[in-house]
Amino acid sequence: MSLRRVYLLLFLTCSCAASLAFAASVSVSPTAAAPGASITVSGSGFAPDETVNLMFEHSPIAQAAADERGQFAIPISLPDSVEPGARTVQARATATDTTVTAAVTVVANWRQFKNSPNRTGFNPSENTINRTNATSLALSWQGVMGDLVDSSSPAVVNSIVYVGSFDGKLYAFDANGCAPATECQPLWSGATQNDITSSPAVANGILYIGSADHRLYAFRAKGCGKSSCAPLWVGNTGGAIIDSSPLVVNGVVYVGSFDKKLYAFSASGCGARSCSPLWTASTGARITSSPAFANGVVYVGSEDGKLYAFTAAGCGTSTCSPLWTARAGSSISQSSPAIANGIVYIGSFDGDLYAFSASGCGAATCAPLWTGTTGPFISSSPSVANGIVYVGDGDAAFYAFRASGCGTTTCAPLWKGGAVGPQAAIISSPAIANGLVYVGENNGMVMVFDAHGCGTSFCLPITQLLTNNEPIVSSSPAVVNGSVYFGSADQNQVPIGRLYVYKLSN
Repeated sequence: MSLRRVYLLLFLTCSCAASLAFAASVSVSPTAAAPGASITVSGSGFAPDETVNLMFEHSPIAQAAADERGQFAIPISLPDSVEPGARTVQARATATDTTVTAAVTVVANWRQFKNSPNRTGFNPSENTINRTNATSLALSWQGVMGDLVDSSSPAVVNSIVYVGSFDGKLYAFDANGCAPATECQPLWSGATQNDITSSPAVANGILYIGSADHRLYAFRAKGCGKSSCAPLWVGNTGGAIIDSSPLVVNGVVYVGSFDKKLYAFSASGCGARSCSPLWTASTGARITSSPAFANGVVYVGSEDGKLYAFTAAGCGTSTCSPLWTARAGSSISQSSPAIANGIVYIGSFDGDLYAFSASGCGAATCAPLWTGTTGPFISSSPSVANGIVYVGDGDAAFYAFRASGCGTTTCAPLWKGGAVGPQAAIISSPAIANGLVYVGENNGMVMVFDAHGCGTSFCLPITQLLTNNEPIVSSSPAVVNGSVYFGSADQNQVPIGRLYVYKLSN
């Protein structure tokens, strides 16, 4: 063999080895996930049986072994402490010292009124705003809408924030704003034929929201490529949908109506533009409460003063009866159930917070496990986290009770709080995240409290997030990805509707 041919073979061998060394690739699924969530890291093009060191943001997180084809797939958990933003996963091949990279976006979602189907109002993924830096929250940007946001509360999904307005429209904004501008126009909007006080819910790429025009609307969550979008379909009810917000669970959308009924629709629609419900259930009065779900049961309050529990799967017929009911002392108006650790909590217009066993009592009508006394009335919905249940009431006070009760039938709060400055009713429902609890008050603010209290029986907020020229803050805050979103207005600007977004100032 000639020397020239040997050199050529050596060159080709080195070139092939180099090509193999650089053929490695890595990917992640899903490509966006919340802090603490699990993702799958998959690799190919590695040497057979090669050890691959995995790193998140260059910090070791796991080790994988390639199979005989040079491939691997391994689940990893994102660190709980990682803040939202664009991040990377690195895979380093030990045999060739080759490193390949995949991008992952750390982002959490707030999918519906009070975040989860059990309506606890808790975001376990928030790790940016805390008790130390909350005083640095500042107004970052505003979303402009046609009219006041009354009761409708934001949903934040896949970096889009959605909220309804009293002008009868659903609005969608970029959740990161429109910098350098501070007043942002919507990405798109969807019109209904009457007021919206219902809150949006997003599941599987579809957004659902109720309207006072007697319809449940389903829109494509990513919009339609135009500034104004038509619904995919509507669900017909027999009365206005006022304040009741859709619940989406296991392919079914539940919502309450002014005609005294709970409605269950197929989340995928019916193949037509106008859909009838899968089933309905009657109560004794109007429903302005938002349904909640846990362990195969849907719970909802009614203005007849009862909490109703229904089998979520229905009953095999078009009209269903409750599994059981529980009586409060007065009307349940707007207050929605929250379920945690086998207990369902709800407020009543008699000013009491009620705690019932979520599994019922073995009888058709159940008595509460305990009650907590507040002020003149409760329209706020209770929220629960870390052994404490929080609720606002009509006397402008915010209450924190031990979620397990107090050993007697009537319980006093662990602590209560109030705003600095003018006082007004608290209709908004609390959001709990990273040791803080947020709640709106109809004095033009969202109050931010230490979720653990302050060591005394009465606490002042750590900070107060203000609107511009509008007292009504009945919208419940969504706290996600280091931002606080809530709806209201600015009466000195036209149009007046506003989505307020607070972030930590630099």
